[in-house]
Amino acid sequence: MIINETALKVAKTMADNVYPLPYADVEQFASILECKTAEKGEVIIKEGQVTDGLFYVHQGLVRQFYYKNGHDVSEHFTAEGKLLHCIESLFLQRPTQLMAEALEPLIYYKIPYFKLKKLCDQSVNMARWYIRYLELDAVLSQHKADSLRFESAKERYERFQREYPEAAKRAPIQHIASYLIMTRESLSRVRAGKL
Repeated sequence: MIINETALKVAKTMADNVYPLPYADVEQFASILECKTAEKGEVIIKEGQVTDGLFYVHQGLVRQFYYKNGHDVSEHFTAEGKLLHCIESLFLQRPTQLMAEALEPLIYYKIPYFKLKKLCDQSVNMARWYIRYLELDAVLSQHKADSLRFESAKERYERFQREYPEAAKRAPIQHIASYLIMTRESLSRVRAGKL
């Protein structure tokens, strides 16, 4: 089996960030990765699409968003070294309401869902990696829900800076504000220490 050296490095990085894998599993993981690119502003997951994979951001910044009452609402940000997915669409194979947009020129690796599931069936270590990834993602979702329920605007922004440091530096203010469920003006006041 001939595996692209970059894909091998990406697979190892993904493994090390979640659940370290033996080299043979890293090779198998690398063998299913599909390298893709997108231009700034390109939507890589469209509303109504049934998603068939997870996406690892190798270079660039992505935001997931949806429309509500005619407004664009940011749901999640993914920078280098992190994964994104549309969980309901992926697991239930239903059309997604979430979209994913490249906020910068993007290099990413698609992990085809059914190939990943097959690897998990063949390797207990891959299954453990996948379970650990889902656990970490569930915790991150819980953090966001708790933040919106219990924290002040200032606390939400501080949490955002800790959990999404690259997005805090690189994402446009309107996208950060919509993620935090506040207006641009409120976010500007929080940043200036006036709220």
